[in-house]
Amino acid sequence: MKYVFHPDALTEYSEAVQYYLQQQKDLAQSFINAIENTIYRIRESPNRYPIIDDDIRRCLTQKFPYAILYSVEKDYILIIAIMHCSREPNYWQSRLR
Repeated sequence: MKYVFHPDALTEYSEAVQYYLQQQKDLAQSFINAIENTIYRIRESPNRYPIIDDDIRRCLTQKFPYAILYSVEKDYILIIAIMHCSREPNYWQSRLR
């Protein structure tokens, strides 16, 4: 199944990559790999992960304190947030309007 990013989720992803690049280049690549692997797991089995709000699901990344929040639409997966798990938990809800 194909996937698309909400524009704000893509911005979050980019900002997180930039943060890890400032720390260490290899760390940034590890973060990218973790996100891409998580997206792959979601695409393989989109209904596997728990619903956290209405039809929004959450899949945790491995090795990094991030989760991908997404909804399964008719023809694609909509990635709503690349959320740091220590961030305000409901900040992304305004993206659903």
